Amino acid sequence: MGDSPVRVLLTAWGSRGDVEPLVGLAAALRGLGAEARLCVPPDEEFVALSARAGVPLVPLGPAVRSVVSGPKPTVLDAFRLADELVTTRFGTLAEAAEGCDAVVATGLMPAGARDVADKLGIRYVCACYHMRGLPSPHFPPGRRPGRASPAGETDNRVLWQQDAQRVNDLYGPALNRHRAAIGLTPVDNVRDHVLGDRPWLAADPTLCPSQGMTDLDVVQTGAWILPDDRPLPHDLEAFLDVGEPPVYVGFGSMAARAPEDIARTAIEAARAHGRRILLARGWADLSPTDCFVVDEVNQQALFPRVAAVIHHGGAGTTTTAARAGTPQVVIPLVADQPYWATRVSDLGIGVAHTDPPPTVASLSAALTTALSPETRTRARSTADTIRTDGATVAAKLLLDKGSGRP
Repeated sequence: MGDSPVRVLLTAWGSRGDVEPLVGLAAALRGLGAEARLCVPPDEEFVALSARAGVPLVPLGPAVRSVVSGPKPTVLDAFRLADELVTTRFGTLAEAAEGCDAVVATGLMPAGARDVADKLGIRYVCACYHMRGLPSPHFPPGRRPGRASPAGETDNRVLWQQDAQRVNDLYGPALNRHRAAIGLTPVDNVRDHVLGDRPWLAADPTLCPSQGMTDLDVVQTGAWILPDDRPLPHDLEAFLDVGEPPVYVGFGSMAARAPEDIARTAIEAARAHGRRILLARGWADLSPTDCFVVDEVNQQALFPRVAAVIHHGGAGTTTTAARAGTPQVVIPLVADQPYWATRVSDLGIGVAHTDPPPTVASLSAALTTALSPETRTRARSTADTIRTDGATVAAKLLLDKGSGRP
């Protein structure tokens, strides 16, 4: 490659929790002299994130917010979206990856990314932000394919086979149709093909241990954190300064129909403890009149200044709160969220509120535990173990092997 810089295409389709870590990796790559470009959904906040990091963005597929904020999707909608995303990757990624040395793919089943890399003869890495998507002889706590109940009733390998079939049904027809069009042979197991033999795990080892949790040769880099030095808004600073630390309530980019009642319940539970409330509006567009409401804000600066964080259990929010040493109450809704809730509980840095749906009484009890001195002490001690160099570790791996296969 001579003196030309390594060029890496970073791609994902998903919520902010899928995109922001890629922006963190892009920033780390740029800091080491490489070039990075993002191929992610065209949502306004993702455009803003890429601009903040000084990384070009190539739009990929429909805006995520338009999908999750619309009517509840049907099975037919899922098949249509899967076909659309595969088709888009074969077109958009093929063009965006021209001149690149590697493609890093993550987010919602990135079927098509490896195939584009294979056709171009460049390196491909599939990255996961949690253990949920990695085949395992036993699932991580709180997670089974397709549902959020503890493992144990059925042989896990059978369940993983069923999960592989589900992925084949969703993505297989479109993937193999487009592979045939560019001269590639059919794929029998889409999930394993996308993961490859050596996927990366972009998650903190304390929060998400991988030892013995999968049959694959996983490379755990640590979480990809985008450094944030933005100051807090003046009115938020003033709110924080005039009283005891508030309880933060936020449900990120969950669809509006999911968290509305939960948010109100969380607010009333915090008020039962005599706590002020700081509410993150998020994609649900929550705006009760009796709370201090914030839009997108620097959580890295905010979380050390709140008493507790009540949230949905996204990987990013969980990691940021853990880094801050702030107790958490996790109300998981879908996907990997039950896993993170269980890890928070197991580590003693907060409470997992799973079934049944939360009430003011049950959330108030959870907050009693989260606000206790014991939980606070455990959260602060755990914060010292959370790594912050994951994006740099991953960037160096890409630069060390800027061409060829792992």
